[in-house]
Amino acid sequence: MGAIGIHRLYAALSALVLAFVLLPLGAIVWVSFFANRILSFPPTGYTLSWYGRAWEQEAFRNGFITSVETALCAVAISLVLGVPASLALVRYRFPGRDAIQTLLLAPMIVPGIVGGAALFIAFIEVEVLTDFEIAGTLGGLLIAHGLIALPWTVRLVTASLAGSNLSFEEAAASLGAGPFTVFRRVTLPLIRPAIVAAALFSFVISFIDLEKSIFLVGPGRTTLQIALVSYLEWNLDSTVAAVATVQILIIGTLLIVSDRYAKLARAF
Repeated sequence: MGAIGIHRLYAALSALVLAFVLLPLGAIVWVSFFANRILSFPPTGYTLSWYGRAWEQEAFRNGFITSVETALCAVAISLVLGVPASLALVRYRFPGRDAIQTLLLAPMIVPGIVGGAALFIAFIEVEVLTDFEIAGTLGGLLIAHGLIALPWTVRLVTASLAGSNLSFEEAAASLGAGPFTVFRRVTLPLIRPAIVAAALFSFVISFIDLEKSIFLVGPGRTTLQIALVSYLEWNLDSTVAAVATVQILIIGTLLIVSDRYAKLARAF
């Protein structure tokens, strides 16, 4: 097989893999327009009514609002903790540095269901010892989502810092700029694209989380993912597909914008 044949085979395999990934998403979008009252194939017609029905559902509406608010808080937590941590890990050498880096990235490795159960048990233990309620509260949910987002912020910002030119910071320091001035005037502009990408990616990771939320969400509160699972227990129509389509559009847009600021493939 010549070079041209190998190239064509590689292109064909790549197209098959891409189709395998995209076809289920395309199917969900297609199903969201089915007019069938009970989800079935082929469709009897097409309609946009499922999108309006989804927004009329209080569980979906409240779940969407809660998911957005939680994701925004997770972004703030991950940036406040992740950016200084990344700066320390890249710019300084100290005992236990590798262990701290592994600890910060651990939530990325641990399966979500395991992490959610572990956090729930840990919160219960804290409640027993301190009589301070965490499990089932908004604070506990925000802590969990902050932990979800933190590793991705550390990963993206660390990669940006490692690839930046240290001589600019050294030049600013040699001209009399203090550490804070160097960070604000030199380091921060250099890593701003990574920070923006980290914020957007952290939002996505928090927004789509189900495993930790289902353990830690309190009574009277729900996230969009939990609302979807609960709806599917008793209903089989295109409302879920409509909600999923909106999520695909939101998440896809945020990932494209994130990749515009920092090439995600380089960080992973």
